[in-house]
Amino acid sequence: MQKSTFSVNFFIRRTRLGKSGETPIMMRISVDGRYTELSTQRRVPVEQWSQSRCCATGKTAVALEINRHLDNLRSKASEAHQNFLAEDGYVDPFIIKEFLLGKHRRQRFFFEVFEEHNARIASLIGKDYDRTTYHRYMLCLRYFREMMAKQTKAEDFPIRNLSHEMVRDFEHFLKTKKRVAQNTMIRYMKCLKKVVNLSLANGWMTVNPFAGIKYAEKKVIREYLTMPEVNRLREKKFSIQRLEMVRDIFLFCCYTGLAYIDVHNLRPENITEDAHGRKWIRKQREKTDVEFYVPLLEYPLQILEKYKNHPLCKERGTLLPVYANQKMNSYLKEIADFCGIKKQLTMHTARYTFATTITLANNVKLENVSKMHGHTNTRMTLLYAHIMNESLAQEMNKVAAIMGGGICTDEIWHCWDVVLPKITSHLL
Repeated sequence: MQKSTFSVNFFIRRTRLGKSGETPIMMRISVDGRYTELSTQRRVPVEQWSQSRCCATGKTAVALEINRHLDNLRSKASEAHQNFLAEDGYVDPFIIKEFLLGKHRRQRFFFEVFEEHNARIASLIGKDYDRTTYHRYMLCLRYFREMMAKQTKAEDFPIRNLSHEMVRDFEHFLKTKKRVAQNTMIRYMKCLKKVVNLSLANGWMTVNPFAGIKYAEKKVIREYLTMPEVNRLREKKFSIQRLEMVRDIFLFCCYTGLAYIDVHNLRPENITEDAHGRKWIRKQREKTDVEFYVPLLEYPLQILEKYKNHPLCKERGTLLPVYANQKMNSYLKEIADFCGIKKQLTMHTARYTFATTITLANNVKLENVSKMHGHTNTRMTLLYAHIMNESLAQEMNKVAAIMGGGICTDEIWHCWDVVLPKITSHLL
């Protein structure tokens, strides 16, 4: 049991003197430098109160009853302090106050609440949440443990003690120790904030540590491959089998638009054939549970045929031998170097490539691209149209420089900011 300072004092509210000359008797509970106050539900004439002794004076029946009541409150508060300290290893005056008022709830601890929340998320994977979301919450919890391990030896702490300063410390920890980007940091902070909101709603916290904290995501330029770059990947011969396999899966996503988790879980039952003998991918997105249809072109069909007997596919019952996302992205960096591609290749780059180079650039309607991507509406798909417009602006800027027109990028972007909404309004 850790050491803790504790005291109980009684005083009167002289400013609340009633018509009868009586004033309320208040109780102050102090623990480790923090205190709270509550009414004792008793009143006493000012002249019959001794502040030095914290009791009513005189031997009247009223005075004796008041003093017995105050002694009883003091005893209950002291007993509560010892019990809470023994059970939880921590106590604050507000807990004792709630106990005396009959409102006490069991002390909840931060990591305990976070673990319970994550267990609930895990039970809803495939229903309300995808595995990626669960993984993010688990990483957030792990990183917070790491930060606390460097600051204190305590295995847990009361969730009501999560402070504004601790939230800022976690933000700093993510940026410096884990070296995550701004937008990634914001996603982790959203995980933490959800647990905080849950605790506030349940009354486990009384002060919101996120009060006054706002985050702004940085604009990210989402890269995609041009058709010459796609062809360069297709034509590249690899002597390393794992790189060839990752290249093939990446290109499969370039021609189908599948996200990592969807290609990872792609199974034979997800391939259908229409009345004309054309094969399609028919599947529900793991992330949103929205059903999508994608026609299988000749090249992705060849890739499926190439790996149909792969040991990993047979073991999992899947169509492609997909590694973990982190490993896939790591190998894609090697592939980009081998192919002389100066862009950062990730599995999501393939999804952007499908939306831009494979479909929109070949005059596929935005509504159809949206359906193939499994988007809930075309507004989400407009992001890719904006990507293409930015690229066009950059290319036109190069033309302007060659021709000596002196057109600046900012002016071009401003032009597109004006024109694009007019175009997209007709598409929506």
